[in-house]
Amino acid sequence: MADPSFFDESREQSRIKSRIVAKYFWAWAIVIISAAKGRENRIAYMDLFAGPGRYSDGTPSTPVIVLKQAIEDADLRKMLVTVFNDKDYTNANSLRETINAIPGIETLKYKPEVENEEVGERIVQRFQQMKLIPTLLFVDPWGYKGLSLGLINSVLQNWGCDCVFFFNYNRINPGLNNDAVREHMNDLFGEHRADAIREKLSGLRPDEREDLIIEELSRALKELGATYVLPFTFKNEQGTRTTHHLIFATKNFKGYEIMKEIMARESSEHEQEVPSFEYSPASKKFPLLFALSRPLDDLEGSLLVDFAGQKLAMEVVYTRHSVGKPYVKTNYKKGSRAPRSCWKYSRNSTR
Repeated sequence: MADPSFFDESREQSRIKSRIVAKYFWAWAIVIISAAKGRENRIAYMDLFAGPGRYSDGTPSTPVIVLKQAIEDADLRKMLVTVFNDKDYTNANSLRETINAIPGIETLKYKPEVENEEVGERIVQRFQQMKLIPTLLFVDPWGYKGLSLGLINSVLQNWGCDCVFFFNYNRINPGLNNDAVREHMNDLFGEHRADAIREKLSGLRPDEREDLIIEELSRALKELGATYVLPFTFKNEQGTRTTHHLIFATKNFKGYEIMKEIMARESSEHEQEVPSFEYSPASKKFPLLFALSRPLDDLEGSLLVDFAGQKLAMEVVYTRHSVGKPYVKTNYKKGSRAPRSCWKYSRNSTR
């Protein structure tokens, strides 16, 4: 069950999470609308754990932000289908009232749908039997119940569909070795992979446990066809422990590139202009503790090794090399130390 105080105030981490999703929705919509015109003529945004629409302090949550964006755009007003769900009746009813009160909501061609259903196998089966229009799926459960590989795959298998989901590491990490929630962990990772993770976790340090769990989750998503997986990490107040991740999954490099730039800007740390892809409140309190690495120097060395003797356009190098690494496009321009469209790499030269 969700913590009843969760929506009492808009926490900084919740605001960042909403900003990331809303910014990606806008960028994704601009790209996908042109492809959907004359084809589906509709695109969709789905939030299956939508909440009441506003925090108690009045701050709008993600559904309201997305709808306001749609109202301001002529194409989105005509093409956007929105589906929101929350199993809590009070939250669902509050969300309906909040949506109905948004100025201009009546200008949307497709009235927002608000459902009141528990997310589980029934929803997965429904999606599996449908051919979905291009959809951005946001899955933000308080814990992990309802989040499964089957749910993510039921959406990602369709053209133009991407997924962003909340991964509650704070609860999933101990849950992997808890027989009481074994079934939920198996749904999340796949039974065989979950068993393999359990065997590997024994004796690992906390940071090694986290690396293993996120790596295995990424592998599971990629096996489903999500070629590009991008996690964004949230730390506790002291910056000593991960609380949760926001995970993005897509089949398209363009989507990966867009989300990477968004997450980079929301990162609380940038060393040599290389983003950390995490938000840590402690990085603002103790900045000197987070200023010791030299990631751009590492990039230069890596390029010399990986592309030795090759003459390649910067765009090619960036596309091939950036996946799974913390670097964004501007880092490659700086890392080359050369304002040229093509670089030639040797072990004795940076260009």
